[in-house]
Amino acid sequence: MLDRRFVLENLEEVRENCVRRGVSIDLDRFVTLEEERKRLQQKLDELNRDANEVARAIPAASPEEKPALIEQGKRLRAERAEAEEALQATASEADAILASIPNMSHPDSPVGGEEDSREIGRGRTPIPQFDFPPKDHVELGEALELLDLEAGSKVSGHGFYFLRNEAVLLDLALQNFALHHLASEGFQLVTTPDLARNEILYGTGFVPRGPETQIYSIADSDLSLIATAEITLAGMLAGEIVEASDLPILLAGLSHCFRTEAGAHGRASRGLYRVHQFTKVEMFAFTTPDASEAMHERMKSIECEIFDALGIPYRILDIATGDLGNPAYRKYDLEAWMPGRGDGGEFGEITSTSNCTDYQARRLNIRYRPKGGGRPRHLHMLNGTAVATSRALIAIMENYQQADGSIVVPEVLRPYVGKDRIEPKR
Repeated sequence: MLDRRFVLENLEEVRENCVRRGVSIDLDRFVTLEEERKRLQQKLDELNRDANEVARAIPAASPEEKPALIEQGKRLRAERAEAEEALQATASEADAILASIPNMSHPDSPVGGEEDSREIGRGRTPIPQFDFPPKDHVELGEALELLDLEAGSKVSGHGFYFLRNEAVLLDLALQNFALHHLASEGFQLVTTPDLARNEILYGTGFVPRGPETQIYSIADSDLSLIATAEITLAGMLAGEIVEASDLPILLAGLSHCFRTEAGAHGRASRGLYRVHQFTKVEMFAFTTPDASEAMHERMKSIECEIFDALGIPYRILDIATGDLGNPAYRKYDLEAWMPGRGDGGEFGEITSTSNCTDYQARRLNIRYRPKGGGRPRHLHMLNGTAVATSRALIAIMENYQQADGSIVVPEVLRPYVGKDRIEPKR
């Protein structure tokens, strides 16, 4: 969340940012509540002082004075309890509004909704030109016995699937390739829990429960299934203070991801594109504030390196303010060319990388101690997808398909898969 004082001292700038993001926040109500909070706190402090004075006076008072002082003490305690209740209610409402205010936006981010995101580059691999009608990944997966959506639906419901045969090897190959690449970039490899406490989800900006949630919650517990390893990696340092000399901390997290994907239907979402469970390798960085923008560009470059190495055509988008999500200050997406998507092929999102500045760090109370000492400050936190295997599989299957129905295995994955081509079963 934003700093409380920053919001109060930069109200119009925050208001304009909410408009650019398409978010409606009652900032005037927040100001009123903050003024009321301050008034109630002053009143409570005065009541505490008066109550303490009375309590100190009672032992030394005469028998004639004590009953009045005791009665006065009771009245002050009652008033104090009433003031504490009012303060708590006011603070809770103010905190809820503060938590809903989105992060500020990078001045270069395009203003508008999803359609206003700006293309800023393309990958090295050109869009393939087929001399045959290309199939989508569902047709390819079923023909080559790589994908079983029917069994997934029977066992777990719509949006679940079984990978079979070489698809399992491809999935593991993508994980291994991404992890080895990130290790060479200085990232520490981590496998994370698939569950997190709801307070950690709130801290990273996810809503565990409610009508708009995309999270699966565990009944009768404070746990939820994670939608991304961003949640668990961010939570690793919750409540901690690190030394500036230890930054940046770079983590590569491997986890399953679970999303309800409520309302996601249609041909563009079929097959593996929008599913309830998938595996992802996630990049995460803790940095000093002055280093976060350079780190964000580095994460984007790493995503590009991975998909250039895989030989996948893609474009890079600078995401518009209305599509950033509350925590992100700036976000880049990579969209891969998917020949089987839509009529004649379309781009589909395969990675995102976001600079969340100190928005999540403030919610999770993660700070760093500056070099040379001084008061601890909230650090900056960034996340980025290295590989989400379900969508990467779509891009590989559809771009590497051949006229005979086979799929060529990207060269960098062949050592992990053990073959250079996936052929129809005889």
